[in-house]
Amino acid sequence: MRSTIILSIFIIALTSFNSLFAQDGVIDEVIAVVGDNAILKSDIEHQYEQALMEGANFSGDLKCNIFEQQLISKLLLNQAKLDSIEVNENQVVNEVDRRVNYFISQIGDKEKLEEYFNKSLMQIKRDQMEMVRTQMLTQSMQGEITQDINVTPAEIRAFYRNADKDSLPMIPTQFELQQIVLNPKIEQKEIDRVKTQLRDFQRQLNDGRDFATLAVLYSEDKGSAARGGELGWMPRSGLVPEFASVAFNLQDKNKVSKIVETEYGFHIIQLIDRKGERINCRHILIKPKIGETSRKETKANLDTIRGLIVDKTMSFEEAALRFSMDKDSRTSGGLMLNPETGTAKFELSQIPVAINKQLQTMKADDISSSFYMMDERKGKETYRLVRLKKKTDPHKANLRDDYQMLQAMLENQKRQETLDDWIKAKQTDTYITIDKKWINCDFNYDGWVKK
Repeated sequence: MRSTIILSIFIIALTSFNSLFAQDGVIDEVIAVVGDNAILKSDIEHQYEQALMEGANFSGDLKCNIFEQQLISKLLLNQAKLDSIEVNENQVVNEVDRRVNYFISQIGDKEKLEEYFNKSLMQIKRDQMEMVRTQMLTQSMQGEITQDINVTPAEIRAFYRNADKDSLPMIPTQFELQQIVLNPKIEQKEIDRVKTQLRDFQRQLNDGRDFATLAVLYSEDKGSAARGGELGWMPRSGLVPEFASVAFNLQDKNKVSKIVETEYGFHIIQLIDRKGERINCRHILIKPKIGETSRKETKANLDTIRGLIVDKTMSFEEAALRFSMDKDSRTSGGLMLNPETGTAKFELSQIPVAINKQLQTMKADDISSSFYMMDERKGKETYRLVRLKKKTDPHKANLRDDYQMLQAMLENQKRQETLDDWIKAKQTDTYITIDKKWINCDFNYDGWVKK
């Protein structure tokens, strides 16, 4: 089976290095055009060099393989433009920040990165913006093509029955976990302190202080603070409901909202602009601090809940529904879902460190002692109980234990087949021209070179 989807991700990763680590002296030459999108020889050369640096192991002609992935990418991009597909600008900015931070970690510090490219950090990020936006467009287009893929239980059973059993993957040790989460109570005097600080910001803004400056100095949303609190263009669905309700009610540009409470803390919001059902706004987030007394009370409450479960006064599932403050798991009896796979199964490396430590001495059906854990996604302190619902030893994939994984394998196979068919169809009705020096590549898809 071709590995177009996997290799597309590989090429996207390499391209992120291309703009930043391109060396001077490479002479650009257009080697192909797909629709109105050109492919440069330097693109292929830079990606090839980076692949070699990262130890890429490919049995065929790696340059030709990279070239074909670029052809596919440009084909997707061309269709994305025709279909007027858009990407979330906030996601573009966040991805650029993530990549540049990675580059900084590799080269040493911000100053060394700026010295290496003889550009400011802002210029480097600006260079990355269009490239990341293009990559997200092609990924969105690929998602549009394959969005209707689904498989039936009968198809999954047939897929497993007909599969070469030697080709099925080995499954490492897996864990299924349940949790009960309590958040320490915030004292009223701490809430008052935060609101007083935000009211002072509102007063300063009314006196002419710049919102972006205050956000840089004081906002506790690390992702947006460096951008002056700017979140980028967002639909209503991209914001938590309490925040969205207030932000979308701001009518005038630069208008500052009342204080808004969400699960992340307390905010004030400034409207930058609005286009239909999307807004661009800034915010300042202040998170109330937890007192030691509240921490101790929360842990004691969780110990009491554990006692009720151990004494069989109530089941873990009943306790989760009644007491847990984690809205994502409480209604399913505390069952945790793996964010990487969407299933209830975790490999050891996918489990948060704080929970991992508890599992070291646990066996199936054991319930941990109460323990402290920072919710990194929300930046909130929590205390938790964890139950090891099931532990599955390493084994060859089978229908009983790995149904969801086999379902995902079959869905991926169908997505690849759908994408294959789409590429072949688009090759026939899209303007494609390839430099004669590249037409002899051993392409996976025959339609690149017009007969």
